[in-house]
Amino acid sequence: MDERYEVRYSDSLGREMGHAVIGYAGKVCFAFPPQNGHTWDFRNFGMAESVQPWIDSGKLRLVCVDSIDEESWSDEQGDGRYRAEMQEKWYNYVIGELVPEYLEWGDKAMVTGCSMGGLHAANFFFRRPDIFDTLISLSGLFDASWFFGDYMDDLVYNNSPIHFLPNMPDDHPWLDLYRQGNIIFCCGQGAWEDKMRVDSAKLDGILNDKNVPHWADFWGYDVNHDWPWWRKQLPYFMEHVLGQA
Repeated sequence: MDERYEVRYSDSLGREMGHAVIGYAGKVCFAFPPQNGHTWDFRNFGMAESVQPWIDSGKLRLVCVDSIDEESWSDEQGDGRYRAEMQEKWYNYVIGELVPEYLEWGDKAMVTGCSMGGLHAANFFFRRPDIFDTLISLSGLFDASWFFGDYMDDLVYNNSPIHFLPNMPDDHPWLDLYRQGNIIFCCGQGAWEDKMRVDSAKLDGILNDKNVPHWADFWGYDVNHDWPWWRKQLPYFMEHVLGQA
């Protein structure tokens, strides 16, 4: 597979940030790693290989994003506001610095990720459906309270789809964009998927109430929160979105 590693200085974060690009053409897909994961996780754990037919045929190009989860979502003993501000700075880095580098004017991208990467993917899709038209979230959580506990402010709220989607007015322009996109979220019902089942069911209900078409897919009781299943799920849904490779 065609792949390269790029490093850029981020004004939003005030540091150098790296990302990987896998593929030479096709639909741009921003891919987010699990909690505390980093740039090459999608390659090292076989996720890129699982969708290699689409990459090799020029239908898909992955942009694998580095995380700063240790400073935001995972720092559960840290100051809530600081953690939320770090998440927002990282969000602004992706939207304002990384996306314009790979997305042509007028085009839209896909987002995907597994575990916390599934939360990141959902946040980007639901916050900016003018940029992203496809979501494939695997074993994601969608409620920031799992990480921030009772702490809530404007930034935490904006990164918690379970909180902000129910309050979206019926005439909000984002709702029409959601309805035009592909929304897919999936989790298993096996080991370590209990919280994901809860959040997926909540998100399913919220989108139904908003009349937003989506695909909430609950796999079997043998399907665990782990890479082997995510490697099966991603190509399964990719074929639904991009067709046969």
